[in-house]
Amino acid sequence: MNYLITIIGPTAIGKTSLSIALAQHFGCDIVSCDSRQFFKEMRIGTAVPTEEELAAAPHHFIQNKSIFENYTVGDFEKEAIVKLDELFQKNNIQIMVGGSGLYVDAIIKGFDDFPEIDNSIREKINADFEELGIVYLQQQLKNLDADFYQKIEEENPQTLQNPQRMKRFVEVCLGTGKPYSSFLNQKKNERSFTPIIIGLEAERKIMYDRINQRVDNMINEGLVKEAESLSPNKELNALQTVGYRELFDYFDGTISLDLAIEEIKKNTRRFSKRQITWFKRTENAKWFDFKTDRAEIINYIKSKL
Repeated sequence: MNYLITIIGPTAIGKTSLSIALAQHFGCDIVSCDSRQFFKEMRIGTAVPTEEELAAAPHHFIQNKSIFENYTVGDFEKEAIVKLDELFQKNNIQIMVGGSGLYVDAIIKGFDDFPEIDNSIREKINADFEELGIVYLQQQLKNLDADFYQKIEEENPQTLQNPQRMKRFVEVCLGTGKPYSSFLNQKKNERSFTPIIIGLEAERKIMYDRINQRVDNMINEGLVKEAESLSPNKELNALQTVGYRELFDYFDGTISLDLAIEEIKKNTRRFSKRQITWFKRTENAKWFDFKTDRAEIINYIKSKL
């Protein structure tokens, strides 16, 4: 029997340090499913583990892609499952960690099957998007699958600003004549492992204090310079990310640096709330306070093996 210890929780809660402690205890590897830490150009603003942390346990899917690559959650699912099958041959316990709920679900549950969409529909949507912008896609989805639109709006509103994801939702609706949501949760994907899901949480004030401190640390480490080097490519999907968008506004002269930093903190706090909403729906997750002794968490995991 293979087991995938999966660590979930909001940003800045301590998932990285716990994953390393568990990897060292069980002598296994760590698969990252943080959708922004994939990109090698984005180090400071995505809180990539330090050199010391990366050296403390074998990591996978950290800074392995470029922002110029079109890398989807479906691509990640395929590559990560292949990697996990390979790792399970060495050790029947492996670790997955990350704050991207959709990417966690992709590995644990898999994706639903969608029919092929005619290229002419995709081309028409692309052309309409070029002319009318993201608002066109939002309105289309609202008309074609109102319930799904509302679900996104409540649980993951940043998706509504993601052209690639929105185009996909609309093309499925138009290409099949059915709501996108009608294709969800139709089948269970077979997995070669049993997940053991560990959630980390904290009181809201503590969590927000940790986020504010992390942002200050990022600024001190050189986030402004990193964002400035990326600003010529600010339209890329990978850079539609908290910590970069706000600084792009600063470079454009629309807000001050101090306000940009405050906006990063505020938007990161909002993001953490959405993460909690998403992860709290996770079935069979065992939640621990972020300060819980590691031995207690290890004992819980052993009870599930």
